[in-house]
Amino acid sequence: MESNRHKKVEGQFKKDLSEIFREMAQSHFQGVLLSVTRVTITTDFSLARCYVSIFPVKDKEELVVWLNEQKNVIKNNLVQKLKGSLRKMPNLTFYLDDSIDQEEEIDKILKGGGESPIK
Repeated sequence: MESNRHKKVEGQFKKDLSEIFREMAQSHFQGVLLSVTRVTITTDFSLARCYVSIFPVKDKEELVVWLNEQKNVIKNNLVQKLKGSLRKMPNLTFYLDDSIDQEEEIDKILKGGGESPIK
């Protein structure tokens, strides 16, 4: 069971990571929309799983790999934004949230534009 504090921390991580990515987009990947869709933090605050949605990029996995390579820089920026409100800063791991792509594929199938996987 998640506490209210835990939910607030996850929400704050999501908000602050969105700001960090907006700032990074200006210098590293212009024209790319990178949004944080969900953040889940373990109860002991040792790991934060951050799910990101990326548009319009063909090789989204490559950008997720780059984010994971840059996680120490991102973590330092996050520490500065949180201003010491946590005793222990969780390790960050980034994952691709492909739910939007799946939704588009389902829309195509329902509209008759795609091939049905069921035969």
